[in-house]
Amino acid sequence: MTDIADPRRSAITELMRVPAEEHGELWLKEALQQAIILELATLPPYLCGLWSIADEDQGSDVFRMIHAIVFDEMSHMGLACNMLTTIGGEPQIADGSRVPVYPGPLPGGVQPGLTVSLMGLSKEALDMYSRIERPDDPVTEELEEHTSIGAFYQAILEAFRSRPELIKGTRQLTRNMSSHGAGNNIVRLASLDDVEAAVKIIKEQGEGTAASPENPFPGDTGELAHFYAFREIFHGRRLIRVPGDPTRFDFQGDEIHLPRTLPMGTVPAGGWEQGGVPVPADVRTNLDTFNRHYSALLRFLQGAWRAEQPNTAAQMLGRAVAHMFDLGEPARALMRTPLPDGSGRTYGPEFRYVEDEP
Repeated sequence: MTDIADPRRSAITELMRVPAEEHGELWLKEALQQAIILELATLPPYLCGLWSIADEDQGSDVFRMIHAIVFDEMSHMGLACNMLTTIGGEPQIADGSRVPVYPGPLPGGVQPGLTVSLMGLSKEALDMYSRIERPDDPVTEELEEHTSIGAFYQAILEAFRSRPELIKGTRQLTRNMSSHGAGNNIVRLASLDDVEAAVKIIKEQGEGTAASPENPFPGDTGELAHFYAFREIFHGRRLIRVPGDPTRFDFQGDEIHLPRTLPMGTVPAGGWEQGGVPVPADVRTNLDTFNRHYSALLRFLQGAWRAEQPNTAAQMLGRAVAHMFDLGEPARALMRTPLPDGSGRTYGPEFRYVEDEP
């Protein structure tokens, strides 16, 4: 077995190679820990794209699409945490050896060959986002075989089905997120039916179904699953059923225009300074402020799902949410500060985990 939540290794692909009959309690705890870190890993690149959209275009379709996806992913991470705690596990989120680093692979070996970077919204970024969300069997565009997020969650669900007695309903957090779409609430998972519903939401919001690209749990009518939403923005056209062949989908619908953006550059390995980019005092202040809020957010999330008392857990989750909202201001301040190389690009957040000060 692999070490729990080590995102530097191919832990998910290794877990997927374990025969199904050996998917017991330890396998399930390791798999769910990996799922939590995997969900976390999607948020920084998507947030960089969202924050880079210029103020005047924050009412655009593209802004709304990416904003909806970000909140879906937050909900998915919460549901994955509830899946782990319902079987007696403890999420490991605030750990420098486990927090995803950028640029780098997706945790656990999902989508091998994909390097996930932090950059502003662009065609390159959109292609990366859609590769993160690639389904096993898309209704459009031929894709090579790979270990998908959906396939991994299906293996987790099968393990729950074979060991439903592991579900105890312990340390469950709830949060009403219905304003962001149907199925987005973080809910208590105390039965196999609860887990089945949660996995269905996570899979189908991200990948759609084999028959349809639509998100069955939308915020807005006609909202597509994440993979197809990102491909629509990439192609600049709505995905529709092909006229004359209603069984086939293609990007032949109305135009989608990329919004104006703040031209955030790509964060180098180890952050701007370690990557050889000069960091003035004002940039250092914003980087440090951002990284402190991000790290505190992770610590409060971890503490919330480890707390024994529901009131304490709810308070810690609330503090985590507060730190989440504190990220936007320093991020956008960085995206308005030009890099010194004359490229026209700007700084952006690093999403580096820093230990709490004593």
